[in-house]
Amino acid sequence: MRDVDDNVSTGRGRLLRIPRSRGALGGLAVLLLGVWGALIPFLGPYFNFAFTPDEPWVWTAARGWLQLLPGVAAIIGGLLMLASRNRLVASFGGWMAVAAGLWFVIGPLLADPLRIGDAGDPVATSDLKRAVLQLTYFYGLGALILFFAATSLGRLSVRSARDISFARREVDARAAAGADSQRRVADAPGPDEPASRADTGAKPRLNKPGLHRG
Repeated sequence: MRDVDDNVSTGRGRLLRIPRSRGALGGLAVLLLGVWGALIPFLGPYFNFAFTPDEPWVWTAARGWLQLLPGVAAIIGGLLMLASRNRLVASFGGWMAVAAGLWFVIGPLLADPLRIGDAGDPVATSDLKRAVLQLTYFYGLGALILFFAATSLGRLSVRSARDISFARREVDARAAAGADSQRRVADAPGPDEPASRADTGAKPRLNKPGLHRG
């Protein structure tokens, strides 16, 4: 038992098991922001909140590369951060979210050199709305995803007392389950062991007095 406690408390290798709540908040935020980033170019024209072409559900290469791709990456990363109880898997989701947020920020600047299409022009008649569109579609959206992803990665990189307690509870539960299984095997009768009368329900024979011939 001492070896188990040492392994849990000191973390030989890495303590991979974590509570789901460790990356829940950041994962949920990244997930929702990814949904926004992937869908807003196709739904925004309904509300006069769009980049050109300002028509709903119009596919362009730029929308695929600059918005749908990082949006889907953020959704997957957020789901991994939100649902995984493995530190490595949740961290992988966090890094996917970091890449998605970074691409939202720098993608429009690299669209022309990479020849992946034009992000279009904001459909706005004022400088304020133009700035809001650029922030909510690309730069501010990417910055928010980066913030929540980086915060979650920081939390996932720290092995807290709660993680150690969580891992110890899992070790104790597995040990209790193993001891219960061994006890059941020990109590089960062997193939050559005769069953008792109480178990089989057999009734003892009674010697009745009778007449004996002389």
